[in-house]
Amino acid sequence: MVITLGFEGSANKIGVGIIRDGKVLANVRKTYVTPPGFGFLPKETAEHHREKILGILKEALEVSKVEIKDIDVICYTKGPGMAPPLLTVAIAARTIAQVWNKPILGVNHCIGHIEMGRLITKAKNPTVLYVSGGNTQVIAYSNRKYRIFGETIDIAVGNCLDRFARIIKISNDPSPGYNIEQLAKKGTKYYPLPYSVKGMDISFSGILSEIEKKALPHKANKNRKKKVEDEELPSHEDLCFSLQETIFAMLVEITERAMAHCGSHEVLIVGGVGCNERLQEMMGIMCKERNAKLFATDERFCIDNGIMIAHAGWEMFTTGTRMKWDEATITQRYRTDDVEVTWDVASDE
Repeated sequence: MVITLGFEGSANKIGVGIIRDGKVLANVRKTYVTPPGFGFLPKETAEHHREKILGILKEALEVSKVEIKDIDVICYTKGPGMAPPLLTVAIAARTIAQVWNKPILGVNHCIGHIEMGRLITKAKNPTVLYVSGGNTQVIAYSNRKYRIFGETIDIAVGNCLDRFARIIKISNDPSPGYNIEQLAKKGTKYYPLPYSVKGMDISFSGILSEIEKKALPHKANKNRKKKVEDEELPSHEDLCFSLQETIFAMLVEITERAMAHCGSHEVLIVGGVGCNERLQEMMGIMCKERNAKLFATDERFCIDNGIMIAHAGWEMFTTGTRMKWDEATITQRYRTDDVEVTWDVASDE
């Protein structure tokens, strides 16, 4: 049996997970929540992680009932992500590994999401839609790598949702995307927004600019002489509904096109935005029409967590991957297709 301990802290979540041969023993997480209208900045996020990391490590060890001597390898998020939070977690992981005299492995954040999703859902070789605050990619496995078939050419879908939440100043607790989802459930009127699919790639920045004009007409019309104080604003519920319907339709389109190209009959949604029930519903309709299966997880595993890093590290470690100490660094830009997949992924090839 191999037991791995994983640290995740690439954005505003700090998590520690412990796994033994596919069995989750502990999955502890804390979130840095900022006031409405504000995002999380790198420096303050790193300070939050430094404050919380030892406490959640202790909690994870207590929950798992695992002794230090039984842990085989320490894993951490190498990238992609925000540099100060990544560095905070890497330093903690390196320190723990040295104190406990354990090997260390840096894990690609995106691969962590994919392998966690495959473990929990039992999806074999799916077309993967990876949607989060920092990433939007359509991915499929081929020839020892997870290949990117399409992606955002500007901001990620989660970042688009987060920034709109700041525009209309709704709560960031538990997350901006979750609160947009709840408002969207009450929306009834659809406002047309730009639909930006460019081949297999997509763009969200123009959509965000357009919906900001609808949400803040005073700002959009600041140079007009006519007073706009009495203009009727679209409701937040209708704007959230319109935003979700537009961007999720775009995501379903490029996912379906990737499925057709690969001859795939499975879709796996991973990443924080993958928790969204409306996205899952829309993707499920497409999958049903193609006689395909949809796989998704709940917030325990969709949202950034330490267990996904522990499990991806387990896959790497048990198939012979090792890391030298001078390689235990971080990188903000670490592509999904930069990682050689040394473990088994079911394939029709």
